[in-house]
Amino acid sequence: MERARKILIVDDDQNMRIALFETLSRGGYEASVAESGRMALEMMSRSLPDLVISDIGMPDMDGIALLKKIREEWPHVPVMLITGHASIETAVEAMKCGACDYLVKPFPLDVIEDSVKRALLNGCRSDPALPGNGGGPARPGRRETGKKRPLVGEDPKLKLLMERARTVASSKATVLILGESGTGKEVFARYIHEHSDRAAGPFVALNCAALPETLLESELFGHEKGAFTGAVASKKGKFELADGGTLLLDEIGEIPLHLQAKLLRVLQEEEVDRLGGRAPVKVDVHVIATTNRSLEAAVKDGDFREDLYYRLNVIPLRLPPLRERPGDIMLLAGHFIKKYSKQYNRVVKRMSDEARERFLAYDWPGNVREMENLVERAVLLSSGEKLEVHDFWVDEQVPAVAAAGGAGAAPASFSLPPDVTTLKEMERQMILQALQKTDNNRTQAAKILGVSVRTLRNKLQEYRQHGVII
Repeated sequence: MERARKILIVDDDQNMRIALFETLSRGGYEASVAESGRMALEMMSRSLPDLVISDIGMPDMDGIALLKKIREEWPHVPVMLITGHASIETAVEAMKCGACDYLVKPFPLDVIEDSVKRALLNGCRSDPALPGNGGGPARPGRRETGKKRPLVGEDPKLKLLMERARTVASSKATVLILGESGTGKEVFARYIHEHSDRAAGPFVALNCAALPETLLESELFGHEKGAFTGAVASKKGKFELADGGTLLLDEIGEIPLHLQAKLLRVLQEEEVDRLGGRAPVKVDVHVIATTNRSLEAAVKDGDFREDLYYRLNVIPLRLPPLRERPGDIMLLAGHFIKKYSKQYNRVVKRMSDEARERFLAYDWPGNVREMENLVERAVLLSSGEKLEVHDFWVDEQVPAVAAAGGAGAAPASFSLPPDVTTLKEMERQMILQALQKTDNNRTQAAKILGVSVRTLRNKLQEYRQHGVII
């Protein structure tokens, strides 16, 4: 049986993501979603799709910028762009940069389905002017693996965790990777997979907070044709796709209670019940889960099953935040400088003494991910002989460094407009500012606000249903 073609949907609008996800899933495709360009690139570095469908008008990194990066890194992956604000200039630029198609919203579902079939059949058009292009469409059936992201560090805590990871890598024991957002939990999960006897098998990842509850069950366990309205074809879930390999359940704490019992049964019995299925399907999967929440606290609050927690917590590995790995700060900075200088064809520059001092004194609330984003920005923007402080923090409002002996980021401050008079509007303004502070990273924004990712997502959905723009 031919494998389902993988399609990555990139759109900052949740309603559009869900609509495209449901349409393509009904068409028999293996769809996944990203809410930003950066998230899409991170997902592609782990596993390449057969096609990317991206909105153009997104904050931080728009669809054109994402297209250019994909064409630089993975020139054979076709990219289709969609927009609600069409212009001749944008269309011309999209096609010049190598987009395989350009659609204007709103469009009928049969149009997107036909465009997807055409893009998967024809691949990515040739454009010799683009660096790294092989000069032709991808060969049918060709698969490229995502680029490996090495674990960089000499910190004794990290080295001990790596040793433990190698020890348990080939066991069937469930691994629970704990740590703050941005500490590299997914990279560590892949490290475990690559050092196991399953390294030649699939590595499948699912962000449990990225999908609404109505779609999560089908994504995890799969469904049979006719299981629900719109299920026009059978579909394997992530457990079946990871058979013989490793399944990463990212942000496991966001799985709703009614699915936790079914997940526990799969872990215990090693078999999956598809939605609408007549008989269970045996699976051989090594499960790794990650979370930045306290599952113990979630158990006490009644949000997480105690028996599932103990089942997941067989091998707990807690990744230290970057502020607890001061010896790795400049090692990581050097690694990212070389990486992005090569990626963007720039001269490898040294950091100035002032920039080094700032890096060593800064508290790194966003951990390794924050540093990587800052270094990428500096490599692109730097015009001097060295990388200066203002290259990393371009607004020149450099975040305050931690006080001596401090541990953790300072609490976020919010400035409310003078016309805000109701609690609901105050809530909306705080959510909006938290998203702006984190470049629309919902996990980080939820952390700033002190709520779960699911609560934040529900609030955003509530605003959209009432026509409130945020």
